[in-house]
Amino acid sequence: MSAPDPCKLDRIAARYTAKPTTSELTFAIDQPATGFTWSHGDAARSHFIASTTKLYTTAAIMQLRDEHAFTLDTQVADLLGEDQMRGLNVHDGHDHGSAVTLRELLTQTSGIPDYFEQTRPDGTTLLADMVRSDVAWTFDDAIEAARAMPSRFAPSTPGKAQYSDTNFQLLGRVIEVATGVTYEKAIRRRVIEPLDLNGTWLFTPDTLHRYGEVAPTMYGRTPLRIPNALASTGPDGGLVSTAADGLRFLRAFIGGELFPAGYLAEMTSNWNRIFAPLEYGIGMMRFAPPRWYSPLTPTPAMIGHSGLSGTVLFHIPRLALFAFGTVNQFRNRSLPFRLLLRLMGHIR
Repeated sequence: MSAPDPCKLDRIAARYTAKPTTSELTFAIDQPATGFTWSHGDAARSHFIASTTKLYTTAAIMQLRDEHAFTLDTQVADLLGEDQMRGLNVHDGHDHGSAVTLRELLTQTSGIPDYFEQTRPDGTTLLADMVRSDVAWTFDDAIEAARAMPSRFAPSTPGKAQYSDTNFQLLGRVIEVATGVTYEKAIRRRVIEPLDLNGTWLFTPDTLHRYGEVAPTMYGRTPLRIPNALASTGPDGGLVSTAADGLRFLRAFIGGELFPAGYLAEMTSNWNRIFAPLEYGIGMMRFAPPRWYSPLTPTPAMIGHSGLSGTVLFHIPRLALFAFGTVNQFRNRSLPFRLLLRLMGHIR
């Protein structure tokens, strides 16, 4: 492997920083095998990482699995109760809610509707509400919203998957039931403190006063101020973190520091298409750009997660490389991926 040219990476990042739809850009790359590191922006700056939080939730679930609190094929109703799961997947007139397993939540194959972006019976979405005026919701609100929506398929229907934030709301509740503490305390004790992630914390209604500490976000070219909404997302999107902490976490996630390393092979053995070119394994994404994305410099597949806030956190096994990036942009979802591809085009 030849060392990348940091000056070329700086120029690419600077062009994206100057875009009117970028709020604050931070990007960092770590390639331990070669000793190469590079960053643009402040690696200690706090950012809302949105759905990248799901990796932290997955890590806690895998720890509890290793502790024999449950198996991946445990039915969620056995942990949360049948009443909690009733009506969450009604398809072709049959209620499948009580049959949904932890594996189906983690792989986005539960068929449970997405409370956040799926269209409600009145034609609106919670995401649209959030952008228009800062709104708050609870776990119960999210579950009731999902119950009011149609399920697109029965659990584990071959070839079917739907990205659903409701799945991770339920996984967060599973963590609380299994540990006897709040999701915030469980993640802090199981992930944040063991890895010394001093810049990582869960944004909640109790920490609304810290909103000003985090990088501002935008929706298109419009500044976005949504503290109540971000404080409501919890296990599906509520963490604040930094580039340095993100890279440290991802190395631990991939390297077996948080749960048995052997689990990773299972987690990445089968991928379900959610929206091209993103796929979902067990609790994590794969970004596998088709050749036409970058025909001159094809990019290898990446595993990790992305977030609605314009955050990407991915490991590229072929390059033994870890990358964290964010543009703090809620509308232009392709922006951080385009930047990631441009940077990867100069790293081989």
